[in-house]
Amino acid sequence: MTTTEPVDVPTFGARARRVLLPVVLSFITVVGTFGSAQGQPDRRQPDWFMVVLLLIGTISLYWLRTHPVPVLWATVATTLIYMLREYPWGPVILTFVIAVFTVIRLGHRAAGWAGLISLYVLHVGGRMILGINQDGVYQVLLVGTCFCVLGFVAELFRAHRDRVMAAARTRREEELRRAGEERLRIAQELHDVVAHHISLINVQASTALHLVDRQPERAEPALAAIKDASKEALVELRSIVGILRQSDESAPRQPVAGLDHLDLLVARTSRAGLEVHKIVHGDPRPLTAGLDRAAFRIIQESLTNVVRHAKATSATVRIQYGEQALVLQIDDDGESLTGPPKEGNGIGGMRERATALGGTLSANRTPAGGLRITATLPL
Repeated sequence: MTTTEPVDVPTFGARARRVLLPVVLSFITVVGTFGSAQGQPDRRQPDWFMVVLLLIGTISLYWLRTHPVPVLWATVATTLIYMLREYPWGPVILTFVIAVFTVIRLGHRAAGWAGLISLYVLHVGGRMILGINQDGVYQVLLVGTCFCVLGFVAELFRAHRDRVMAAARTRREEELRRAGEERLRIAQELHDVVAHHISLINVQASTALHLVDRQPERAEPALAAIKDASKEALVELRSIVGILRQSDESAPRQPVAGLDHLDLLVARTSRAGLEVHKIVHGDPRPLTAGLDRAAFRIIQESLTNVVRHAKATSATVRIQYGEQALVLQIDDDGESLTGPPKEGNGIGGMRERATALGGTLSANRTPAGGLRITATLPL
């Protein structure tokens, strides 16, 4: 399969604007030069060659945006020939001024200054070589000063353009960075939701399979728990994925899970066979959305790890509202083990959530050998 690169085709409006400048400038330079010639009897009178020089310079401006440096040198050549043939002074210099100004503003600084210096030096030197009546020192210095002023003004506009472009790039990079962080956050949310609910479904499905033949009446609660867990998973997934939809699309939107959903989480986990106790110290207070969401997800992931790996029968969730921080502690009565616990993706993800808020998270053994997750989240 053959692929082709997209071609940047100028729109009708863009082509019209590109044509407008050469047309208007051609009219101004030709008519203005014939008019100014009336008061300059000592200069060469206008002829067809003068008109050709003027039109070459102005028409070349059509390609100024696409080929700025060649157009600059075309205007240098036509302006230099015009001056050395001593045609009447007039608007001929406008073409060269526009070309130099645009070239420097677009960033071709060396070419712009080279064009300025070349026209000035070749004009002064050419008049000496051809024996044309020399201007006074004052006139020569005045022309040189005007050329320098033109170059410095163009540099000022170029610097302004560079600052504007740099600011636009910075804003774009900041938008991309924020978009990347948001994608990572959504990915973490999806991981936590899927891992939690799938773990509960897996436990309940194993229970149902074990009891379906021996004690079918006890299998029904397990199947009901599977139904509830799958429904909750779908609701949360729709809520998270809804963020990714376009604003004009209809997507189910639910409030993002926070500590106000903790009782539901405890009840759902208890139905999976893990007895969960919730203990709150201090006066509960409203939390920021990010802190509230992170606290809930840390507790959810901790309970998910207990259900999947700890072989525990009970867990305790302690929430302490302090003056400076919110402290979460999740203990389980899993296998009596010694040594530091192995950290997988679950603990790593919880630690990333805590660190993103300027807090800390640790995983240690309880005195009985179970796992203890402690998270300190600054308020």
